[in-house]
Amino acid sequence: MDIPLGKPTPAPERYDPGVLAPMARAAGRRGMGLDEAWPFAGEDLWRGYEFSWLSQRGMPQVALVELRVSARSPNIVESKSMKLYFNSFAQTRFDSEQVVAECLRADLQSAFGAPVAVTLKDLEAAAEASLLPGASLDSLDIDVDTYERAPHLLSVVSGGSALAETVYTHRFRSLCPVTGQPDWASLLIRYQGPALDHAGLLRYLVSFRCHQAFHETTVEQIFLDLKSHGHCERLLVAGYFLRRGGVDINPVRGDPGMVEDWPVLRLARQ
Repeated sequence: MDIPLGKPTPAPERYDPGVLAPMARAAGRRGMGLDEAWPFAGEDLWRGYEFSWLSQRGMPQVALVELRVSARSPNIVESKSMKLYFNSFAQTRFDSEQVVAECLRADLQSAFGAPVAVTLKDLEAAAEASLLPGASLDSLDIDVDTYERAPHLLSVVSGGSALAETVYTHRFRSLCPVTGQPDWASLLIRYQGPALDHAGLLRYLVSFRCHQAFHETTVEQIFLDLKSHGHCERLLVAGYFLRRGGVDINPVRGDPGMVEDWPVLRLARQ
């Protein structure tokens, strides 16, 4: 597949939906042993911070663009191509913000192969950052020596009773599978079931530090590992990845009934 990631690519001079590069979700999922019967629901929230276009009078307009697409869409869109697409609006005149939103919606629906919810937000209204709910794992005083995915580090508390809890870490990092560049994130886990050992959970999440996978596949792998090795009965995993090239991607995967109210937040590093 010909994608622009990792290659010198000139920025489009005018609006150009042709730069979008869809990639089939099934390819990444086959690598995790998944067929069409995916054991999770969810969505991907994209935010574009470097988005601008021209009014018909030539005045630059700016907005934060948010995209939400189901995890059951047949495609993802390669992130560099999304950045090129957003930037292609910069020197093109449009009649109104509504026309811009309609272009985004139509182009992205075609690329993802499914409906895409598009919102253009005023920058003043989008300025506030939020805090993750739950208990932080980052205060744990533990030794760590594993930096490749290691699901065997997950365990439940011996003799512990079932519970419902929400935990998070800001220490997460993985690597882009094409360029090897770091993808930083905060990870939130909300589960019901046997109590997870927090030290093992943090070691497991840190073990992704040199693991190469796209954002969406990474969150799906964590969901699968927590189900099989952490014995979570009901589970939500949300990844709040930091922006690169003005775009952040926030995949969330969970059991039905868990994903509907996931914390849709913009964190301080985003």
